[in-house]
Amino acid sequence: MKKLTRQFRVDPGDTVDLKQRPTLLDPVYANKREYQQHLASHVERMSKLQSLLYASNAHAVLVLFQGMDAAGKDSCIKHVMSGINPQGCQVYSFSHPSPHELKHDFLWRTTRDLPERGRIGIFNRSHYEDVLIVRVHPEILAAQSLPDDGKDDRIWAERYRSITGLERHLYGNGTRIVKIFLHISKDEQKKRLLDRIDTPEKNWKIAPSDIAERKHWKAYRKAYEEAMAATSTRDVPWHIVPADDKMSARLFVSHIILETLEGLNMQFPETTPERRAELLAMREHLAAD
Repeated sequence: MKKLTRQFRVDPGDTVDLKQRPTLLDPVYANKREYQQHLASHVERMSKLQSLLYASNAHAVLVLFQGMDAAGKDSCIKHVMSGINPQGCQVYSFSHPSPHELKHDFLWRTTRDLPERGRIGIFNRSHYEDVLIVRVHPEILAAQSLPDDGKDDRIWAERYRSITGLERHLYGNGTRIVKIFLHISKDEQKKRLLDRIDTPEKNWKIAPSDIAERKHWKAYRKAYEEAMAATSTRDVPWHIVPADDKMSARLFVSHIILETLEGLNMQFPETTPERRAELLAMREHLAAD
């Protein structure tokens, strides 16, 4: 699977053409039972590495998910992170900025929720929304009350620089960022939206705005292509994961996260002679109690 997920990576300088990127590959599992076994194995390894991440206290891991509506972000987070200790992992979702958030610079609302060392943070959508939905819907940009009213086309290049600058700063201070774009086809999105309409238990997951946003498919695709090409770096690359098959997508994502955690080469803190003496003293105290 490592060879496969390597193909999903966007290397620095790559031109991103989503029409040339697959949304569906042959399944990496023979049947549902095998899928569950693979995912359970990934989750178990991830759980052990999370404990090591917390104990070593040298790095933080931020996993951010982007994708078109119904790409499977929620379900991917639910299944892939199912075995993670909730005390060491936090999930944040970012939708349209609130009036209070609009009073700050565009990076403010996400940077305040960054994970601390030893922890894993999950962003369901992220600071990239301000070069995606904001670009597709200029009225949101106008509400940000920028000095030049946001009419200067250089704003997107400037925001890309701000984003890569922030991510470079975080990387240099120990945060490893895993950027996942769940790549779904327009036909598959239609199927999933219809399923939300036709299945009573899923009715709550769809709104008229979801249907209206499909009209902007090409605009979103262009915004994603330019954003990923401009912000995929050697240390913080984008991964464009085929997502028409949800189960394969979950296995791909869990593998990418595992590679990131394993690449940290973490160790449990060494027990010094002084610490060993302290432990023995505590043991003697407990034995005599």
